[in-house]
Amino acid sequence: MKRDLISVIVPVHNGQDYLENCIESIAGQSYDNLEILIVNDGSTDRTGEICAGLQDRYENVVVFTLEDLGVSAARNYAMDRAKGAFLTFVDADDRLCPDTLSYLHERITATDSDLAGCRFHIWGTAQEWENICRSMEPKSAALPAEKITFLAENADGQKQEAYAEQCYDRRQYLAESILKDNCRCWSKLYRRRLVDQVRFREGLTVGEDMLFLVDLLPFLESAVETAYPGYGYYQNPAGVMQRPFTSSYMDQVRCWEMAGDLILQMDEELKPQTASKIITAVMLTVGKIALCPAKERKQAGEYVRQCREKLKEQLQIPGSLSYLPGGYSMKARLFCSLPGLYIWLYHGLHRFKRIWKQMQDRRR
Repeated sequence: MKRDLISVIVPVHNGQDYLENCIESIAGQSYDNLEILIVNDGSTDRTGEICAGLQDRYENVVVFTLEDLGVSAARNYAMDRAKGAFLTFVDADDRLCPDTLSYLHERITATDSDLAGCRFHIWGTAQEWENICRSMEPKSAALPAEKITFLAENADGQKQEAYAEQCYDRRQYLAESILKDNCRCWSKLYRRRLVDQVRFREGLTVGEDMLFLVDLLPFLESAVETAYPGYGYYQNPAGVMQRPFTSSYMDQVRCWEMAGDLILQMDEELKPQTASKIITAVMLTVGKIALCPAKERKQAGEYVRQCREKLKEQLQIPGSLSYLPGGYSMKARLFCSLPGLYIWLYHGLHRFKRIWKQMQDRRR
């Protein structure tokens, strides 16, 4: 019996250094009915050449080319052309462990869910990735503590390790997953009937994947999240979250504000949790500004003002501080009262840490 077709969508912009390895990890999946849709979004390096080579090498790879429209537009373009009964997204600098799609497909069908998600490993070197894949190989020895201690059968009748999992209805998935930082669009497998209802909001660069999940909620009946760590998240030094501050970093605040409007329409009782997410987004943005040189910090003064105003508004919501991560309550209060001092202290502390690390490195 032929398995359901899974469409794997891979947007890429200037990914010559990592795209090939990403696609090889997808093409090498134990799940054998895939179409791999690569969207080359305005790359100016050798990405186009690599895409052509991958399309020649693999029969199930299809390449599309856009004119640098952004990651959301690239994903949407592929979604409109995907043929699979299930869809998933993989960032071009990331990788999948060999059994990831088999595991997610087995769990989404076994639980009759609209969405199945898994955990992820963070890696930065080829050796780290090899170690991760080796650790994921089936074992007959005792399973790690976070796994359920039994073996399940996959679609081929082979025994495989089973991991702890949690099933959610719509409200639970919002309150216990998305609002608890599981707000990534990757590391998840979606039924086509679910994602056909929604597209990524274009023109956003930070937080667009979280907003996509929130937009899906009205159409979501059930979801399952597993402890299976099958997605490999590359700690890319050139990634969006590692770059110096630009105005686009305000998108993470905008996205949470837009998400907040939708969340409160679904459940007004989640107002404190939603406010805490906006506060966190504000403080992360302020932290990026604080790391800039003095001239750039001064130029970003209007963004600092906007962040402070948004922060004041959210701090007035009862209970918002109680849902913040450790230390954020004090940071938010200090920035709200003395924004200039907070940014100066933040910049100075990180500069000291950087100098101290350099000194320690020289001593080794």
